[in-house]
This record gives sequence, C-alpha cells and structure tokens, in this order.
Amino acid sequence: MVQRHPPTWQDVMPSTPSRSSGAESSQPLSDRVRYRTAEAGLAFDRHLSASRLRPKARNNKATLAPEVRRETQALRRVFHELGESHRKYRRRTGEHITPGLREAARAFKQAPTLASLVAVAVFLDELGLIGW
Repeated sequence: MVQRHPPTWQDVMPSTPSRSSGAESSQPLSDRVRYRTAEAGLAFDRHLSASRLRPKARNNKATLAPEVRRETQALRRVFHELGESHRKYRRRTGEHITPGLREAARAFKQAPTLASLVAVAVFLDELGLIGW
C-alpha cells in the first residue's frame, strides 16, 4: 500500500503568476481559493524565516505541527482578506451581512478548512468582491 502525502504548497501553486489579466476568473472558485491560500502560506514562510532571527516567547501555537500551523495561518489570512473586502463593500453600499455568509464565517472559525473557506468565498464571489 502506497502512502499518499498531502500536497505541498508548490504543488498547488499555479504555473503562471497569480495576478494575470483576469485568467483566474475562468478557473473554479475552489482552485482560486486554493491558490490564494498557497500564496498566503508562502508569505507565512517568509515571515517565519525572518522572525527566526529574533528570539520569541513560546506559546501554545508552537505545539502544533509546522505544516498544520502554516496551513491554518494561511487559511486565516485569506479569511481576513475576504472579511476586509466584505466590510469595505458593506460600508460603501450600506448592505447588511446575510445570514448565509454569517453562518459560513462561523463554520470557518470553528473548523478552518479549505472547504469552509470556499463556502465563505462563494458569497463574496457572487458580489464580485474577489479580484483573484
């Protein structure tokens, strides 16, 4: 029996730059969210390698496996980006948050996974708020 390992961040990164001229909009939303999360994971790596130079106090997050911590941080970073986009939209339009989006956000906070993040992104994509 062959053991399968989860894909690395490089495996899910697009072969072309992520900021191309709207080509991503033709890709499925789940792929676009996966790519954006991979970019956030790379940013987390850069931050982590830069912060290794300075000693830090240990906290509970240090007990998580590095891959799990990295994935969770990347998912949360994209979630916060989506949240900021939606807050700007609501300030501009005066709209209120929909119950479906609120429930999707609550589900993501309880279990931050790619699938729960895609559920949040669906609402924002319908509003045209996702530019990647």
